[in-house]
This record gives sequence, structure tokens and C-alpha cells, in this order.
Amino acid sequence: MQAIDWSAAWLGGWREFGEPASSSVAEGVPVHEALNCQKTVGTRFVCQIALPFDEPYERYIFTTSTVPTRDNLHDFFNGLCWLRFPQTKRRLNQLQAAEIEKAGIQPLRGAVRDALTVFDENAAFLLAPQPLWDALLARDWQRLFISLRPLWQEAQLVLFGHALLEKLVYPRKHITAHVYQAQPAINSIAELDGWIAGDLHAPKLARKPFTPLPVLGVPGWWPGNEDLSFYDDISVFRPRREGENRQKNHVRPLQNPYKKLDLD
Repeated sequence: MQAIDWSAAWLGGWREFGEPASSSVAEGVPVHEALNCQKTVGTRFVCQIALPFDEPYERYIFTTSTVPTRDNLHDFFNGLCWLRFPQTKRRLNQLQAAEIEKAGIQPLRGAVRDALTVFDENAAFLLAPQPLWDALLARDWQRLFISLRPLWQEAQLVLFGHALLEKLVYPRKHITAHVYQAQPAINSIAELDGWIAGDLHAPKLARKPFTPLPVLGVPGWWPGNEDLSFYDDISVFRPRREGENRQKNHVRPLQNPYKKLDLD
């Protein structure tokens, strides 16, 4: 936990729960106990050994309202997600449990469970003016990050996936989020949490409503992108493949004027 830089731009909103919990872990407190001390969310954290060998992880959480937690960074950030986005995490768990109930545990997860896993592990939410969204969906990286760079002052990228947060403990240019297609007028993390939870449905997830975004390209997030040649690397900023379906990534425009949000 000592490797976490809580001053990083992408961790601004995570510091409230994360910094005291990581300090407790550094003092020898198990991760599940350190998380339980931060906030009551209706779901508690327990040691991983509480999970029966033959019980699916998602179903266990659904039936017991407890989250088996290992002493590692991955589960630490998963716990922080439960603290910061309790409604969204509960909704994801409900959907996972419903899929398990319907189809059981199969060698292949299926489209909905695959999408749920991608969302849980690697999702991010971009709240931004429509021109930024249009450029992102087109994967027009030069327009997104250079021509429209001033518009990023009116945008915020909110990370959600706990594997994504874990990877960013050691930042690398290639780290990419799966951005969920949502642009409501939102004023707080609590509102965002509620909106996302209400928007998550199996048929929509089966269509994989995500678009890739290399997160260290966000202006102000990484010193290297101040040199605009940063975006010339096509191994990271890949163009859209010819014939790739754009319609599934359609994002409806905001009905209300866009305003800068206070989501920290």
C-alpha cells in the first residue's frame, strides 16, 4: 500500500477512504478490517477464507452481503469501490447473481457476465461536453486531446474499475479504461453512483457499451502529455478499425447545458 501516490490526479476522489485505510494496512491491519473501519455501506468485508470452496464469489456476496477480501492491492481497491460507489457495486452484484442463477457456472461466462466483469474491473465514467464525446467515439485522438484540449477544463474522468486503479499504482502509457456510455447532468459522486446503478441492465451490457480511452492522455493527468507528440504513438492511440460499428457506441447529447462538476 505504501506505493500508492494519493496525490495522483486520478486518485483525488479516492483519497478520503483510501489514505486512512492504506495507513492502517501499513500498520499491519488486515485489508478487510481496514476497509470496515472507513464507512458502513450495508455490505461488510470479510477475510477471503470465509468464502466456501465451492461457492461462486458473486453469489456469496449476494446472499450474505459480505465481500471476501484478500490482503492485496486488487482487493483493496475493490473495497474502496464498494465504499465510494455502493449502489453501482450492488447493482453489478445483483446482475452477476441473476446470470449465475439463470445459467449456472459455465466454462464460458456469456456476453452479459463478460461485460459485467469488464465494467467491474476496468470501467471509467467520462462527463464531458459533446464534442469531446464525438471525438472519443471516433477515436480521433488528435482532435480529442489537441484540437479540443481547452474543453477538458469542463470535463472529468471518474475511474471505477478496481483493476484499473490497481494498474495505475504503477502508471504506464498503455493503461486503457473502458469508458461507459453515460452523460447525465450530475452534481456529485452520490448522484453519479445512483444514475449508473439505475442505468445498468443486462440487455444494454450485452451490447458492450464501452469505448477505450488511454487514461494518461487526459490533460493534466500525466506530465508526458504536455508534449503533444505523446499522442503520436499509434500503439497506444489506435485508430478505429475500418468498418467497425459506431452505432453501438452512440451517446445521446445532454439536454441541459454542460457545467463543471464537483465530484471529488
